[in-house]
Amino acid sequence: MKVRSTNLWRWLRFHFSWAVIAALTLTVSASGQKPQANPSVAQAKPVQSAAPTANGAPSMNADDLGAFLDGIVPQQLARENIAGAVVSVVKDGKVLFAKGYGYSDVKKKTPVSTTDTLFRPGSISKLFTWTAVMQLVEQGKLDLDRDVNDYLDFKIPPTYPKPITLRNIMTHTAGFEETAQELFVGSSKDLKPLGTYLREHLPERIFPPGTTPAYSNYATTMAGYIVQRVSGQDYFDYIDEHILKPLEMTHTTFRQPLPDPLAPMMSKGHGLASDPAKDFEYVEAAPAGSSSTSAMDMTHLMIAHLEEGKYEGAQILRPETVQLMHSRQFENLPTMNAMCLGFYEETRNGHRIIGHGGDTEYFHSDLHLIPDENVGFFVSYNSAGKGEIRPREALWHAFLDRYFPVQLPEIPQLATAAQDADAISGHYLSSRRADTTVLRILTLTGEGKVYRNDDGTISVDELKDVSGVPIKFGEIGPMLFRNVNGQERLGFKRDYSGNTVGDIDFPFMLLQKASWWDNSALQLPLIVGSLSILVLTILLWPILAAVRWHYAKPLSLTPGQRRLRLLVRLACVALVAFVAAFAAFFAVGVKHIEVLSPRGNPWLRIIQLVGWLGVLGALIALYNAVKAWQDRARWIWSRVGDTLIALACIGAVCFVFTCHMLHWSLRY
Repeated sequence: MKVRSTNLWRWLRFHFSWAVIAALTLTVSASGQKPQANPSVAQAKPVQSAAPTANGAPSMNADDLGAFLDGIVPQQLARENIAGAVVSVVKDGKVLFAKGYGYSDVKKKTPVSTTDTLFRPGSISKLFTWTAVMQLVEQGKLDLDRDVNDYLDFKIPPTYPKPITLRNIMTHTAGFEETAQELFVGSSKDLKPLGTYLREHLPERIFPPGTTPAYSNYATTMAGYIVQRVSGQDYFDYIDEHILKPLEMTHTTFRQPLPDPLAPMMSKGHGLASDPAKDFEYVEAAPAGSSSTSAMDMTHLMIAHLEEGKYEGAQILRPETVQLMHSRQFENLPTMNAMCLGFYEETRNGHRIIGHGGDTEYFHSDLHLIPDENVGFFVSYNSAGKGEIRPREALWHAFLDRYFPVQLPEIPQLATAAQDADAISGHYLSSRRADTTVLRILTLTGEGKVYRNDDGTISVDELKDVSGVPIKFGEIGPMLFRNVNGQERLGFKRDYSGNTVGDIDFPFMLLQKASWWDNSALQLPLIVGSLSILVLTILLWPILAAVRWHYAKPLSLTPGQRRLRLLVRLACVALVAFVAAFAAFFAVGVKHIEVLSPRGNPWLRIIQLVGWLGVLGALIALYNAVKAWQDRARWIWSRVGDTLIALACIGAVCFVFTCHMLHWSLRY
């Protein structure tokens, strides 16, 4: 799922980093041991591909895949300090390759198995929910274009004239802002029924439906709840009976905690393989990301979607329904990737590709389908790793470059390149963001900057190559740019409101040009400068008092002036303490997920109380500055100092209110 309630920008930034890897031939795993042979590979009855391809690429068969992947994955595990991984590939309705690498339990040296080791594929779980929705659409029980309020036992407020539909939800254009609270919870005791979770965490709608992609775990959970209500079955029972059972996915479950027969098979999750294993992650928004599955089970789902809804003798979807799910449903630009129904396009190397990625805090996975080649590819890692590269993306790109090589055309020299680059330069917000809650601070601090280079290309400060250098994008068409050394693209246009937006290769969100006020170029210097002055004031307070005492030079102030001076210093303390405590609260929540739940709200409310004292103190500081200038007997630098302090207090308060840090609602 792209998320745990850690750093929101980290979830967003995940979509803005691309990496390239060479196919190296290192064959040691993260533990320094040679990868264990996996009996499931033999059981899979791999089929040989046809003759070598016309473009001279190697024939995609089990032997070549094995040698190729064995030369990359173990090296990734060792370099990135990852415990284990699984890879499975299907072609023409059969399993072509499946293998586990490294360990599912480092401490016990338990090797990863493709059949008997469970991984957490995160948001790839959504594909099961979307499949369930489409089954009910086939039966006439759901309508993709009907107001979803008709299917719910609570109401989504009519923020915009148009209602939200299932088609909006499946294309991530429902318009909800990002949420984090209780997306993950600390234990199974904290899990709530789907309906309860949805009612308690209903986010604001920040975009009209059908206009702006903004990835939403909440909306997907809502779709799962609709499946439950309309089918008359518990969501988990429905998935078991109508998807897992017919697909013979006996090593897959959405249930938490895991059923007793499956619990011993669960891979341990890690930050780094060298660190202690982490606890099982409990996903409150279950339809969006709670599945646990094996690599071989995932081949069944891939085959079903590649074979017109059929696996072995089971037909889980009609062919026309599968075709509809896989077709373009929402696009920002016709030349860029589009959202399908649940799947999203990942076109690359001259082939139309659809798929879905998935992340928990410790598991990181991808599923890709190449319909015109009848190929499916699944990979999952059980550790976050060092984060120097994104192994799954590097592996996938290496796979495509080997079996589907492409010759990229040269970047043309367009006369409009420099002019267009200047037009789109600026700071951009991700559409997947918190806009009205206390998490808005992550939106502002997580802006990306688009700028023109001297050679007429553009770069985005968050998009860097493996060496850490910003990628250069050259214009290949009107407002359309491509990596000068790769395939990644950026497209720009005006949206429904007239604002400039940037389209990226991941169509479930876009970049929106920030206004002059909602702009980190203004807000970050504002808060940094303000806090610097406030901290300096606090530090100098006792130091200057000691100096005056030492030289017997007390301040010549009236009692009223002394009280004002004391209150102003206390205001500085309150504002600095508020910002520090606010940041600390969410930092603690990274390590202790229960903090980011209603149980943490009393602490957050106390922190906000300190913030309100700071706001009141800022008004006192402003009053003190005015009084200072009215007193012509005051030393000029004393008046300037009081003015700077007042401006710093006001600057900090402006930032606090811009980021909704004192928002009354603690639902985020």
